Amino acid sequence: MGRQWLHAKREVANLKKGMVVGKLVKEIMVAAKQGGADVDGNARLFAAVEKARRASVTRDVIERAIKKGAGIGDDKLVLEHIVFEGYAPHKVPVIVEVLTDNNNRTAPEIRVLFKRGQLGTAGSNKFLFDHVGIVEAHHADLGADVEAAAIEAGADDFVVLTSAENDDIPEGAAGVRFLTERTATAAVSKWLAANGWTVVTSELGYVAKQFPELDDAQRADAGEFLQELEDHDDVHRVWAAIR
Repeated sequence: MGRQWLHAKREVANLKKGMVVGKLVKEIMVAAKQGGADVDGNARLFAAVEKARRASVTRDVIERAIKKGAGIGDDKLVLEHIVFEGYAPHKVPVIVEVLTDNNNRTAPEIRVLFKRGQLGTAGSNKFLFDHVGIVEAHHADLGADVEAAAIEAGADDFVVLTSAENDDIPEGAAGVRFLTERTATAAVSKWLAANGWTVVTSELGYVAKQFPELDDAQRADAGEFLQELEDHDDVHRVWAAIR
């Protein structure tokens, strides 16, 4: 057998990395399409580019994605944004955002995933979530006044994050998820960036209003189902009512 297991492990790791890079590139394209190609003037694009750089995406790939998204040159972005609603095992509400160039292929595949998931079902549930602006950032000073920053930036609420909850938050830094009105997302991001915060996410998303009570086994069931959704090439974001 030799070290074939190690080769297989590396292949899986490379495949995962390729999927992550593909999703980062899509995010860059969508951010550029919605807010323009100016990285400094487009908070969502700035956050996406910084995340791509940390993932070792090359400058050429980033620049091509920006140009394609912004419609600069002959290569135009043609991606459809679709939202699926449903439930993970144990009645955990889920919203899945998809970016695809072929909805006739993607939609049936997502439906199959819901059907195949243990107790996973499709069904309307947006009323169980708030659709808000989400800005995640960190500050080098652990003693930073988070509440004051939220007020000054114009955010409505905030949740403290740790590096264990978000890989983009360095250990020893003050990590925060700021929640705001959708129209204020860019303004909040710009204020934070100008006042010592490093913005790692700036987007519109869904925050659950309440969370089902789950034991460890149920949480594991739901987590496996959510990971299967995340692993689909065209899935951009998965929002779930799970802690």
